[in-house]
Amino acid sequence: MASSSSSSLIRRIVPFFTTRIRQNYRLLNSSASSALSQPQSQSQVEAPDSVLMTESCVRRMKELQAGEHQEKMLRLSVEAGGCSGFQYEFSLDDKTNSDDRIFERDGVKLVVDNVSYDFIKGATVDYVEELIRSAFQVSTNPSAVGGCSCKSSFMVKQ
Repeated sequence: MASSSSSSLIRRIVPFFTTRIRQNYRLLNSSASSALSQPQSQSQVEAPDSVLMTESCVRRMKELQAGEHQEKMLRLSVEAGGCSGFQYEFSLDDKTNSDDRIFERDGVKLVVDNVSYDFIKGATVDYVEELIRSAFQVSTNPSAVGGCSCKSSFMVKQ
């Protein structure tokens, strides 16, 4: 009986999350197109929509790659969930897909799928070592209006 009630709940919740993701996707696309119509500053070295990596992130990826035979890339994706609505997912990957965007710094590659990219344009990825954990995290995200204190989830600007 418990499994039928949970599957019923899932069937009711999935359309809600699907609708929210589509709304946020449209919102980000419309704000990106309006941002492109504004003049850009000439002093920027990186493209404003690039996903950047800090020196700490690059250093940690090089440490992780040191014992590997095949080059690993850091994959960042955005999933529905977390305490703020969307959450960042990091993984190591050795292949790219046709819809991936690749950002590189000092030989280290960061891979982001096309849908996730719309949620993290202009973001900065960092590697942080704290007493309770060490992890990759998105330290700044211009598309986010807020999130949880551990920086693993965020809310999209409306």
